[in-house]
Amino acid sequence: MKKITKTWIYSLAIMGAFLMIISGCKKNNDNSNPTPSSGTVTDIDGNVYRTITIGNQVWMTENLKTTKYNDGTSILLVTDSALWVNLLTPGFCWYNNDTVAYKNTYGALYNWYAVNTGKIAPKGWHVPTDGEWNIMEKYLDNTVDTTAAGMVGTDIGGKLKETGTTHWESPNTGATNISGFTALPGGYRSGTFLGIGSNGCWWSATASGATNAWDRFFRHDYANVDRGSYSKADGYSVRCIKD
Repeated sequence: MKKITKTWIYSLAIMGAFLMIISGCKKNNDNSNPTPSSGTVTDIDGNVYRTITIGNQVWMTENLKTTKYNDGTSILLVTDSALWVNLLTPGFCWYNNDTVAYKNTYGALYNWYAVNTGKIAPKGWHVPTDGEWNIMEKYLDNTVDTTAAGMVGTDIGGKLKETGTTHWESPNTGATNISGFTALPGGYRSGTFLGIGSNGCWWSATASGATNAWDRFFRHDYANVDRGSYSKADGYSVRCIKD
């Protein structure tokens, strides 16, 4: 019996070592596509945003919704359409002027003049430049020219868009959200409010002339990203990037 017992113990030891090797190999394979690290950041209004690391950059995964600059002063809330169109100073609004329906999910819409103050992001963060958008896009697809105007890549938008049709209209073409960025269709304001559910527009901090600035534009029915130059008076969403 002692001989049999020793044999079983020896066999079990070998099996255990084998399972540990298999487990180690599985973990190494899993690490070939690691989950990006995440965290949170809080703005001056007390809103808490999830964050994600994409390459060497740390981005918010939610749209900005602050009503104050990071020095505590208020950003001008503009509800009147005629005033909004002609505004040449910083302002913000909620889609359809409806805080309850849109604030928590989609955040606020800011004109570029508010972005250009350099004070709407939480301290230690900023609105990404056009070049910083380019870096992130290049990380997601290094085969394309991300500095050209117009459509960028074939699937970069899909890698950034939230999956499913809870918020995006069908078809949510190419959406995988493999980046963790979770882009949402918060629409935009250009005099009137447009695009909720079908379009998402985000400012960069980079001007492209006296009246325009660079932005990024996503749609529900294509998987790429539109790098465009649009009026600084338009109201777009804002994502922030860590300093």
